[in-house]
Amino acid sequence: MVAKNYVKPEKTQEFLGLCRKLVEASLKDEGCIDYGLYQELENSGNLTFLEEWKDEKSLDQHLNSSYFKEIFPLLSEYLEKETEVNVYRKTL
Repeated sequence: MVAKNYVKPEKTQEFLGLCRKLVEASLKDEGCIDYGLYQELENSGNLTFLEEWKDEKSLDQHLNSSYFKEIFPLLSEYLEKETEVNVYRKTL
C-alpha cells in the first residue's frame, strides 16, 4: 500500500508526531512485513506511507484496528488535500 499525504508546511512536525504512533503500532500488527513514513526530498510536505502486508486479511485487520480508527481521522486536519491511497499486489 502507498498512501501519499500533502501536509501543510506549518503542520509537518505535528503530523509526524501522530504518524510516529501509527507506525509504532502498525509494526506490531500480525501480518505487517514493513510500515514506514517517507519524506519527499524535493518537497518536505509530501509524506508517504509505504506499507507491506502478508495478505489482504492482514491489511483489513490493520484498517479496522482501534489505533488506526483513532489516529487516521486526526491526520486530515494537517493536510492540504486528501490522501492518495493505492494498493498493489507484488507480481514478480
